[in-house]
Amino acid sequence: MKRKGKWIVAGVISAALVGGGTGLAVATAGGDDDSTEKPITGVALEKASAAALAHMGGGKVTDTELGDEDGYYEVEVTLKGKQSDVHLDKDFKVISTEADSENEKNDQD
Repeated sequence: MKRKGKWIVAGVISAALVGGGTGLAVATAGGDDDSTEKPITGVALEKASAAALAHMGGGKVTDTELGDEDGYYEVEVTLKGKQSDVHLDKDFKVISTEADSENEKNDQD
């Protein structure tokens, strides 16, 4: 391959990579809030779940989120058919709860 041909091929490959990366970034950033949520994992998941379930008096953990806008951790608990979001600080202390169905926020002391 001649030198000019190599530069053209390199340019086409570079353009494809940049264009593909841009498309991926747009697709990742678009619309659905759930796509940017990070679940709680590992030991933090165990501690956050235990704190939320103790606070709610039982139930089942149905979803988690790290870095929620209302707290450092968010644990969704389903109890008796109702879902509530329990917001925790970095030390796994409850800072608020929010009943999903009622959309009411109850701040905790």
